[in-house]
Amino acid sequence: MHPIPPGFENALVTPESYKAMYAASIADPDAFWGEQGKTIDWIKPYTKVKNTNFNFGDVSIKWFEDGVLNVAANCVDRHLPTRGDQVAIIWEPDDPKTPAKHITYNELHEKVCRMANVLLSQGVMRG
Repeated sequence: MHPIPPGFENALVTPESYKAMYAASIADPDAFWGEQGKTIDWIKPYTKVKNTNFNFGDVSIKWFEDGVLNVAANCVDRHLPTRGDQVAIIWEPDDPKTPAKHITYNELHEKVCRMANVLLSQGVMRG
């Protein structure tokens, strides 16, 4: 195993818990991923965790296929009350002369709403 880089000591998952999670994901994938699916908010909860077919010429992999969720609500909106002023995204440019940008959840929410309104003004609908 690789050494833990500085700054990662307080990660939510320790190497030991990662190994246990990995073993659980291999032993019973449906149960493991079913529990992981419960950590996000669903508009319509899923009833089936995965539906896979690995037959040659007919490969199909579907996760939570009958569930409906709002990705923006899960990634941005639900964090606003407690983390609005915290950094959500650190953008690192390719050019080292260009400074990095730190975008808070509040700033990201404003940009997402602006983009959603641009799409609506162009006739793009839900779905």
